Formats: sequence, C-alpha cells, structure tokens
Amino acid sequence: MRESISVSLPEHLKAEVDRFTEIEGISRSDLVREALREYLFVRKFRSLRQRLIPYAEVQHIYTDEDVFDKMS
Repeated sequence: MRESISVSLPEHLKAEVDRFTEIEGISRSDLVREALREYLFVRKFRSLRQRLIPYAEVQHIYTDEDVFDKMS
C-alpha cells in the first residue's frame, strides 16, 4: 500500500527539482522516491561499514584496494 507524505522545500530547491524532472522526463514523486532509496542505501552501507571497520583492521584491511586484493 502506498502512502503520501508532504515535504516543504525552499523555492530554489523546488525549482531545481522541477528542472531536473523536466530534463529526465520523470515525475517529482519518482525523483523523490529514487533519491530516498539511494539516501537510505548509502546510510545503511555507511553504518555497516562503520561496524565492520574493527574486524577489517584486525586483518590489516584499510583501503578499498586491500578489500579487492583479499577478494582476488
């Protein structure tokens, strides 16, 4: 089931949203939905990464390259 929410935006941000939706040919709802999905994904990823850092450091994994080397 879908529910609606209302969001207040400063005028300049609303104008930017409207320009982008016109260029991309998508609705405001689609833009906000996708932006929220991406935002939540990034927040969850960062949270998980923070929790895993101590375990990675024990294995001397400090960079993305270290991760790649371990996976290869």
